[in-house]
Amino acid sequence: MIDYTPFWETLENSKENWYTLTEKHGIGNYTLTRLKHNQDISMQTLNKFCKIFNCQVQDLIRYIPDDEEKK
Repeated sequence: MIDYTPFWETLENSKENWYTLTEKHGIGNYTLTRLKHNQDISMQTLNKFCKIFNCQVQDLIRYIPDDEEKK
């Protein structure tokens, strides 16, 4: 499963917030809600976040194998 906890940590450590992401950078509330619930987002959106935060993908997501994948 893809976990977006690193995204929230990166956001917290940046000058950005939910408001600036939506108003300044054009990120939809729907996208941020999907991140909040660990739902899929597009690679295009990940790319946009990397540009906004000037970071690498691993600063936004991490992979955690679920029980089936560990077998």
